[in-house]
Amino acid sequence: MIRGSIAAALLAMVVQPSLANAEGDAAAGAGKVALCAACHGMDGKSIASIYPNLAGQWAAYLENSLKAYRAGERSGGMSAMMTPQATNLSDEDIAAYYSQQ
Repeated sequence: MIRGSIAAALLAMVVQPSLANAEGDAAAGAGKVALCAACHGMDGKSIASIYPNLAGQWAAYLENSLKAYRAGERSGGMSAMMTPQATNLSDEDIAAYYSQQ
């Protein structure tokens, strides 16, 4: 039982960083977040409670969210604002940048 718990903990330590960083270039993303920073903050910590914090989110979640906004698959809330913004963003680079904050 204890060996299984230790193995699971070690596996989580190895797998989680690779999932968090995804495929993008965080350095390139830093140069592309100017539009995002207006609401979500340059460091991913939002400027107002109506905007979610992006810092530390899973890169895959951020990337999938941007793709869903662009495809019109997300509605309600801030979708009217996010859909046009997502059109010009690099999913992988933005996701990699904010997931590492």
